[in-house]
Amino acid sequence: MSPLRGSTLGVVGAGVMAEAIIAGVLERHLVSAGNIVASHPRADRRHALGEKYGIHVTADNSEAARRGDVVVLGIKPQVMPGVLKELRSSLAPDKLVISIIAGATTATLRNGLDHGALVRVMPNTPAQIGEGVNIWYATPEATEAHREQARALLGALGHELQVADERFVAMATAVSGTGPTYVFLVMEALIDSAVHLGFPRHLAHDLVLETLKGSVAFAERTQKHPAQLRDMVTSPGGTSAAALHELERGRLRTVLADAVWAAYRRTMSLSESLSAGKDPEPMPPRGEA
Repeated sequence: MSPLRGSTLGVVGAGVMAEAIIAGVLERHLVSAGNIVASHPRADRRHALGEKYGIHVTADNSEAARRGDVVVLGIKPQVMPGVLKELRSSLAPDKLVISIIAGATTATLRNGLDHGALVRVMPNTPAQIGEGVNIWYATPEATEAHREQARALLGALGHELQVADERFVAMATAVSGTGPTYVFLVMEALIDSAVHLGFPRHLAHDLVLETLKGSVAFAERTQKHPAQLRDMVTSPGGTSAAALHELERGRLRTVLADAVWAAYRRTMSLSESLSAGKDPEPMPPRGEA
């Protein structure tokens, strides 16, 4: 039996990722539609969610939190301080609160909500189709029953990986959370290069996608280190060797490492702003630190 069976799910801020959670738990029959209540400030969004999923919707964040045994926080960081104040009186000690708010630490959430049983999770875009990877951390106040509920809910989004150190959630933001961005950029660049060679764009698109899918499937099946896989397809003096020479000359590894570190620094900056109760600072212009 699912750890969520009979529970009510309250979703505060039903954005894209929160909707993925709603869709996932319904598809896996973990929670019935009648036991889900979601809040959103826009009436058109509430209407769309209610029509599509048959769930209860409300404009009142406190109502969603009060009615939920498990409460998902899907609000934007910019509105977090005000919303947390709204919810303080709506959270009984036995409720589990799961936060998907980027950059919000459990310490910040604890202070804002005056609540201890918390899970902080970093999902990624493929979670919208049940193929995500979700790194999560639970506070000591979260019971084993709470953790089982978190595993069941996050498992509806794809793979779930619990960590004992919250720092790994921030690190995951720069790797798995932002990772699809890196993959999509590489995908786009390969498609454009294929078009430049002379392929029709639709054919270039399919060729690149199937190549990426096959490469990932091969890596999963063989369980070999990426360096071993690369060696398997790199013949001396061959086409792969020529291509790899250009990639190394262009500092691909360094550029990717710089991108990951930039994403991590941005995550930590966001966390510091939220912890201090300030609005998140905008990104600096290109070329500035």
